[in-house]
Amino acid sequence: MVNPSDFRNGMTIEWEGQLWVVIEFQQGQNARGDTFFRTKLRNVRSGVIIDQKFRDKDRFTRARIEKVSMQYLYSDGDRHFFMDMASYDQLPINDDQLGDSLKYLKESSAISVLMYDGQPLGVELPTTVDLKVTQTAPGFRGDTAAGGGKPATVETGLTLNVPFFVNQGDVIRVDTRTGAYVERV
Repeated sequence: MVNPSDFRNGMTIEWEGQLWVVIEFQQGQNARGDTFFRTKLRNVRSGVIIDQKFRDKDRFTRARIEKVSMQYLYSDGDRHFFMDMASYDQLPINDDQLGDSLKYLKESSAISVLMYDGQPLGVELPTTVDLKVTQTAPGFRGDTAAGGGKPATVETGLTLNVPFFVNQGDVIRVDTRTGAYVERV
């Protein structure tokens, strides 16, 4: 059992029968001197973010989230199949559990799947991924006068802005936290 004074950013707790990740927390006191904690929590399953106030005497169960190394195999409609690297078992995960992570997944990539009580919650992506540019306008000499960039679509369907020197067929590194171009590989 943990109380709000033990909260840390990224900690997963069970509250009201749901799993929540602590995004932010701040300690304060009211006029009587009682300690309270303002927190910002994200629901693990739905992604809903709420602001909640807890007292110091509140108690929570810390959820043990397991990270399992898996390989992304293929997609079939709204189900995406992953293989456990240790047991070779296949596990289907739905679109809603993956969310925006789908934009960065390509077949045979190794990732960590977050599991709770044997059920998948989602995936933890690496900080950057290398993706091939499938469509972009050609860059012409002198295009850099205005600065900025041009839109490009990569093999997973993600559209992002890239510098003018990036061409169709190039492999680029993309930051999975922001969806931004990092460098040409």
